[in-house]
Amino acid sequence: MRLEGTPLGITLIVASVFMLAFGDAIVKQSSADFSLWQLFVARGLVTVPLIFGIARVTAPASSLWPKAVGWVFVRSMLIVLMWMAYYAALPFMSLSVAATALYTTPLFIALFSAAVIGEPVGARRWFGIVVGFVGVLVILRPAADGFSPVALLPVLAAIFYALAAVITRSKCADEAPLSVAMGLNLCLVLTGAVGVVGVMLLSSTESLTFPFLQSPWMAMSTKTMAIIALLGILLVAESIWVAKAYQIAPAAIIGTFDYSYLVFAVFWGFVFFSDVPDMLTVLGIGLILAAGWLVVRGGSRNEAEVSQP
Repeated sequence: MRLEGTPLGITLIVASVFMLAFGDAIVKQSSADFSLWQLFVARGLVTVPLIFGIARVTAPASSLWPKAVGWVFVRSMLIVLMWMAYYAALPFMSLSVAATALYTTPLFIALFSAAVIGEPVGARRWFGIVVGFVGVLVILRPAADGFSPVALLPVLAAIFYALAAVITRSKCADEAPLSVAMGLNLCLVLTGAVGVVGVMLLSSTESLTFPFLQSPWMAMSTKTMAIIALLGILLVAESIWVAKAYQIAPAAIIGTFDYSYLVFAVFWGFVFFSDVPDMLTVLGIGLILAAGWLVVRGGSRNEAEVSQP
């Protein structure tokens, strides 16, 4: 049986977020073996040639140079900041909690779309936004004795991701997906290179608050290089499949299934780290899932489009 249209789109988005959660679990597990900047550079050595090769095979006559270079650069750097904030948090918290905080992105997209490009929100989406932020409070528990500001990093990552989504929709809508993907990966490599040099110049023997960000370049074993190569391949596949899913199926439906990432984050968190969410975390995840459904499906077709950065 050949899948087409909406069924194929759902299959692609579910497969993409399954791989994305798997890749994030690998990064969390391996964060002691390489720095974030090292990951950006080494992974880029895989992703950039792959994207270039795919572009030459699928569209040999097209150019990877973006039409709006400035906006593609701004969008790319916002996503770089998103990954920095999210990955910096992973060594300090469970994957399921970090993922749930990150997946408040559609709530911020709705807010920023209303504020920046004048999209209507509507009562249903406002209700979803409120429910979502209640879910975040339930999970992060800022009033608890053990609360750390580090727990807010995935929420900061969600803000960066949402800003990138709004720019993607309003300023980069006419860009070729491979051109946008190439711009992002080049920015990741450039940021990684700057980070490596910065850590070398500012290295300290004192204890590191954020080892994943502050560690120097480490010698990589064959296993580590294989892990980074796998992460690069997964990143390219995810990017292409997500873009294809939103192209061939209604964005509201795909956006809803995008939330299956939270389920897979819980799954991989258990497989890799034996993490079992407590009842409050499960309640918070449920609230954010419900909020995402309300926000993504709470408007007209145009309002419901959640462009994937």
